[in-house]
Amino acid sequence: MFSDKQVSEATALRHRLHQQPELKFQENNTAALVAERLRALGYRVTEGIATTGVMAELATGREGPVIAFRADMDALPIKEANTFEHRSQRQGLMHACGHDGHTATLLLAAEAIMALRDELCGHIKLLFQPGEEGGNGADIMVKAGVLENPKVDAIFGYHNRPGFPTGQLFVKPGPAMGGNDTYKITIEGISGHAAMPHLAVDPIYVGASLVQQLQGLVGRHKSPLEAGVITVAAFHAGDAANVIPGQAELLVNIRSDRPSSREALAGKLEQVTAGVCAAHSAQFHLEHLHQVPPLVNDPAWSERVLAVAYKHAVSHDIQQLDYMPTMGAEDFAFYLQEVPGCFFFVGNGDSAYLHNEHYDFNDAVLPVAGGMFVALAKELLARA
Repeated sequence: MFSDKQVSEATALRHRLHQQPELKFQENNTAALVAERLRALGYRVTEGIATTGVMAELATGREGPVIAFRADMDALPIKEANTFEHRSQRQGLMHACGHDGHTATLLLAAEAIMALRDELCGHIKLLFQPGEEGGNGADIMVKAGVLENPKVDAIFGYHNRPGFPTGQLFVKPGPAMGGNDTYKITIEGISGHAAMPHLAVDPIYVGASLVQQLQGLVGRHKSPLEAGVITVAAFHAGDAANVIPGQAELLVNIRSDRPSSREALAGKLEQVTAGVCAAHSAQFHLEHLHQVPPLVNDPAWSERVLAVAYKHAVSHDIQQLDYMPTMGAEDFAFYLQEVPGCFFFVGNGDSAYLHNEHYDFNDAVLPVAGGMFVALAKELLARA
């Protein structure tokens, strides 16, 4: 599907992006490079979406479906420990999740798709998104109207997955990645002397009770056939051995695999917190810091992706999973709340895991994932 020269150029581009990582909503150089290449290929390009996002469009002029492909562009605030030649040249910044590879993949596919334009009908949108790493860039892109004018009928994206065989393409219909809700709970007690706890309201004791009670949501309110977890990731209170502090702060992270499991966990957080605090005469404040919905693939489109993958032999190893490959969150879920589609995965081999200082995107993924995008364009937009 791709020539050796095309894959070699895409690999070189990926290495260049890896050397120059940019954080969420600061992807200015990455976006400029993407826009320049897409214009050179002949796409109509819109820049500055959701701050640094780029959308490229190919309107064939023939009636047909509207499909969208998405790649994320941002890096992470991690100091890279790799020593290879294309390691990060920006201190403290690193492409530790493979977004450099995702961007290079879609640019590789963009070239092949443009070469097929006379064989296609309908309309294609290529979305190069900022701020996936904690910025909910997908949500901002949706609100900016990238799925409208013309309205997108189906959307597709992918993520590399360390720990799965190199180049293996796999799809999980239905719930495929976890939702992520992060809360800060501030418990207001009454400070006092450590020797006279009856004259105080101890927020540490109340917070410890809350930590225990929250696990009951997982064990007794969520269906055992659904996935979810609650983690109290931080607990801050007090700084003196003989003082009961007046306040405690907890950071709570909740992962869920579908709307019903999210409701069983995040939906009951305030109720449980209120009950525990009331039992001990404490007050509380609940702040919702961040939310990404569970990523749920449309079953019909998941089957279609698999069928297209088999037909075009985009990988030597194509699988349908019957289990969620990760509870990690992915803001592609925001697109899937608006239009149907499928987020597929490609194995990255035995690399270090995502967000690790030794991680690197496996360049063998480029022709597989890029081939999947091209195959979808061929099948979904084929002229009658």
